[in-house]
Amino acid sequence: MSRRVRRRIARRGKEKVDCVEIDDNLSLDEKGVLDWIRLPDDTVIQLFSYLNYRDRASLSSTCRSWRILGKSPCLWQELDLRPHKCDTFAAASLASRCQNLQKLRFRGLESANAIINLQARNLREISGDCCKKMTDATLSVLAARHEELECLQIGPDFCERISGDAVKAVAICCRQLQKLRLSGIHEVDADAINALAKHCPNLADIGFIDCQKVDETALGNVGSVRFLSVAGTSNIKWNLVLQPWSKLPHLTGLDVSRTDITSSTVLRLFSSFSSLKILSALNCPALENDATLISNNNHKGKVLLAVFTDILKGVATLSADITEDRSNVFLNWRKFKTMDRGSEEIMNWLEWILSHSLLRVSEGNPPGLDNFWLNQGSILLHSFIRTAQEEVQERAATALATFVVIDDENASIDTGRAEAVMRDGGIHLLLNLARSWREGLQSDAAKAIANLSVNANVAKAVAEEGGISILANLARSVNKLVAEEAAGGLWNLSVGEEHKGAIAEAGGVKALVDLIFKWSRTTGGEGVLERSAGALANLAADDKCSMEVASVGGVRALVALARNCKVDGVQEQAARALANLAAHGDSNGNNAAVGQETGSLEALVQLIRSPRDGVRQEAAGALWNLSFDDRNREAIAAAGGVEALVALAQSCSNASHGLQERAAGALWGLSVSEVNSIAIGREGGVAPLITLARSDAEDVHETAAGALWNLAFNPGNALRIVEEGGVPTLVHLCSSSVSKMARFMSALALAYMFDGRMDEIALTGTSSKSTSKSVSLDGARKMALKNIEAFVLTFSDPQAFSAAAASSATTALTQVTESAQIQEAGHLRCSGAEIGRFVAMLRNPSPILKACAAFALLQFTVPGGRHAHHHVCLLQNAGAPRVLRASAAATGAPLGAKIFARIVLRNLEQHHKGSLV
Repeated sequence: MSRRVRRRIARRGKEKVDCVEIDDNLSLDEKGVLDWIRLPDDTVIQLFSYLNYRDRASLSSTCRSWRILGKSPCLWQELDLRPHKCDTFAAASLASRCQNLQKLRFRGLESANAIINLQARNLREISGDCCKKMTDATLSVLAARHEELECLQIGPDFCERISGDAVKAVAICCRQLQKLRLSGIHEVDADAINALAKHCPNLADIGFIDCQKVDETALGNVGSVRFLSVAGTSNIKWNLVLQPWSKLPHLTGLDVSRTDITSSTVLRLFSSFSSLKILSALNCPALENDATLISNNNHKGKVLLAVFTDILKGVATLSADITEDRSNVFLNWRKFKTMDRGSEEIMNWLEWILSHSLLRVSEGNPPGLDNFWLNQGSILLHSFIRTAQEEVQERAATALATFVVIDDENASIDTGRAEAVMRDGGIHLLLNLARSWREGLQSDAAKAIANLSVNANVAKAVAEEGGISILANLARSVNKLVAEEAAGGLWNLSVGEEHKGAIAEAGGVKALVDLIFKWSRTTGGEGVLERSAGALANLAADDKCSMEVASVGGVRALVALARNCKVDGVQEQAARALANLAAHGDSNGNNAAVGQETGSLEALVQLIRSPRDGVRQEAAGALWNLSFDDRNREAIAAAGGVEALVALAQSCSNASHGLQERAAGALWGLSVSEVNSIAIGREGGVAPLITLARSDAEDVHETAAGALWNLAFNPGNALRIVEEGGVPTLVHLCSSSVSKMARFMSALALAYMFDGRMDEIALTGTSSKSTSKSVSLDGARKMALKNIEAFVLTFSDPQAFSAAAASSATTALTQVTESAQIQEAGHLRCSGAEIGRFVAMLRNPSPILKACAAFALLQFTVPGGRHAHHHVCLLQNAGAPRVLRASAAATGAPLGAKIFARIVLRNLEQHHKGSLV
């Protein structure tokens, strides 16, 4: 590389001129490495200008020359304190640099109180947001310490603790004031407004927005005002404004959006004020319901901006030079060299008040505005993203993030509005905004991209435009708000399977894990943590991404969250991420890794006891997945998992189906171990599982049936199931469930219960409830066997059976297998004891149980099944081939049992041949 572009900054009075210069002399050392110390001063200053104040101050401390350059007055004319916490100490440390500070932006009460320590008495402009707690005292001190103020803006949050007394103090102290915009003040009385009229002769722009009460009569005394906004302000007596406001000879723009102004007042304002050019009245119900005003397009050369007017056309009429491309009317207007100062002020004011009103309307989301948003609103917001006013850009991006949302709790957005943003080029604009070096713009743009990406089509467009890489880079930001919104964008994008790989390739997985490590050590980072864990949970559902999450320390990070964070949303997403990581037990080692991480199982068991259903559901799901690993299964029980999960099952009868399914599933997973199965029975787990098995939800009763099948293997639990009324429940499932798996596992549970092993327990009274409940085993046995037989017969095609009985051809057996196979049963994994139980059942005197056992072994050994090879090995070890041949040849055995036994033998032979190959 032999050329570089650097920017040279020249000073012309108070104006900064930014130009490009080509320099062929790189400051490289003998190794060809850039020597930062030898960079030209103006290049260093330009680099400094792209940093926030903390990074700028930090970089200045690296060497003496940079410390001098870092204090250059041109770098400290504007200061944005919003990205980072600014307290009294931080402000005092910046004081030596702020002697020439002209413009300041801050966020929150703490920063407001700290500003006086900057000692920037020459400040011309102060703008603050998130100032709900700001009081009269704070605002009065700000005014007293900065008497040269020309612009003061506090909002858009409601500042209900500020009263007219503070406004009066501002008027007395800041006599050079030209612009005053305050939001949400309780009351602006006549004394405050008259003080502004008396002491601020240059005050041209007033905004009392969303105030509860404003003295409309006193406003007529501020004769210097050119632009007035009372948007969202209630209790204005519109029938009284004409006479006092007629004393405003320079009034050019009036904003009455979101008020109860009437049509008659609008028409009278237009006819009475010769200087008035623009009246903005967005979302004024009284106007929108007046058909006469809507149809009246003749306002004597004045422009009415409302949801029922063509706003862009109206703005275009203010300049004779704009005739085409009205969608870019604001941008085109600024390009005209002939635009005078007055026109520029009108343009700046219009952008400000319209963007503010659109944001407020999007937050309230009143009904009946769909057509407006689709045809005008989104285009206006796109136009404001292109503006030179940073505040307007931020507000436009926030409005785009807001107006598409229907239900924030359930992450539901309006498809039409989201696609309107995409159709009008909004994605490209937002991504460009996200590339800005200004952190405020980055966070607002990332938030908009995140919300819009809930829509699959928009998410695809974001990915195609390079948005994933942009968000992954923003997720590395040290700014909490930027990182939080970027993580939220990756969370929503990671819902789509097609985006997971791209996120991993862009370094998004490591960025998200690093965010957890960083913000879990500090307070106030809950939003970052929840979004990061949520994104990782989505990514962990993909096998390849799951391994990536584990390889960059994701398991440790997520376990630490589950153990230490007390915020419900963070706990829920951390547990969900661990559940998804543990779901790939057959393809990678993450299941074992999660279980072996120190404190992981104890943390999940503790989360089972959370008062929030979402947390309990995800924690139970994680334990369910982890229980597929033998070591995890026993460790969960040792950590108190049996007791916690039984208590969960007992308490979730009225909870969501998702929670019920996972509670039953975790008990199902633990009950694979007979020790755990016995413990579940003793803890009272049988009764709640029977209750869940009665659920109408297929997933719930299917999972509960699986747990009861495992429990029924133990004779003591089998008797408990009988005593708790479980036989009718299982019989109902066996005969009526739409789930083949629920019917299958219910039949197997009934077969375990009545293959004879429970009889001895019933006689000796081992069950804790046998003495208090009289149980008719004979009646229950008849009911169970009858329904087992009916279940097996539903998979027995008589014609196929007859063909198979009359022929030894493979095709005949294949036809029976195809009609009898339950595909999902191939995912079940049985232990050696369970396989031995079915082999023993083949010798049972009951022909029904023989047929059931052969049918079950057929399901477990079908070639291609997930655990078929495992089951074949167990059958070989148990000497099953000899028993199967005897069953297949038995003269008194039912035809179904004989055919199924032949199929199992054939399956064993096929597996043997396959192993030889």
